[in-house]
Amino acid sequence: MSVGHYENFPVASILLPRRLRHPVAVIYRFARSADDIADEGDATPRQRLAGLDAYRAELSRIEARLPPLTPLFVQLETIIRRHALPLQPFRDLLDAFSQDVVKTRYAHFGEVMAYCKKSANPVGRLMLALYGETDTRSVAYSDAICSSLQLINFLQDVAIDYQKGRIYLPQDEMAKYHVDEAQIARHDASGLWQPFMLAQIERTRKILQAGAPLGKVLKGRIGLELRMIIMGGATILEKLHKTRGDIYTRRPLLNSADWLNMLYRAVRAN
Repeated sequence: MSVGHYENFPVASILLPRRLRHPVAVIYRFARSADDIADEGDATPRQRLAGLDAYRAELSRIEARLPPLTPLFVQLETIIRRHALPLQPFRDLLDAFSQDVVKTRYAHFGEVMAYCKKSANPVGRLMLALYGETDTRSVAYSDAICSSLQLINFLQDVAIDYQKGRIYLPQDEMAKYHVDEAQIARHDASGLWQPFMLAQIERTRKILQAGAPLGKVLKGRIGLELRMIIMGGATILEKLHKTRGDIYTRRPLLNSADWLNMLYRAVRAN
């Protein structure tokens, strides 16, 4: 389900048609390197935002049909032209990474989903564009899948995100369950932490299920790849539910048995 630290991105695996593996890999490098600008190293917020602005400038050069100035964007321009990819999803991703630099708390679930719209959904839309799928229903399914995968990452990584100074859990819902930041800092799963997390898990499961039909709409190897991704998300949610959201002692990860089971189920679901 995840690759490196940009965890919403479908891997250019052997399941994908060969013609899509290179463009997917280039888009991944764009997303991961931009994510690194926002997250990694000791740069100041101002420096991070400037780095992301430099990426925006390269996209503007591509839009104006001017030659890009960096090797990554030379490759990106090639696949954008070859596959007629829209530029807006790339810009949305950059906006999400910029938001990570300046926004560290989310007042309610609507704000979280607005972030997912920029941080995750553009990835799915680019994959659909590569595949040549433009049906509005497919786009809606894709948005639901991508948003749910982003939410799953947030649930897995509460402690990790807190170390970076961020909390993606809705603040109003934390207050409702009497969960505060000190409890996260203590890695404390007592009190109402478990019912709070179970509510988050169940909502995320419903969003993932809402997008799951896309796994059968898309045919061939890309459909198989997508079903694997969906089942990966579902498996992580099952593990989260089993521990009642105690990600501090047992952060859920996919193991070899999970991958074999997911592949079996994905093939049978065709």
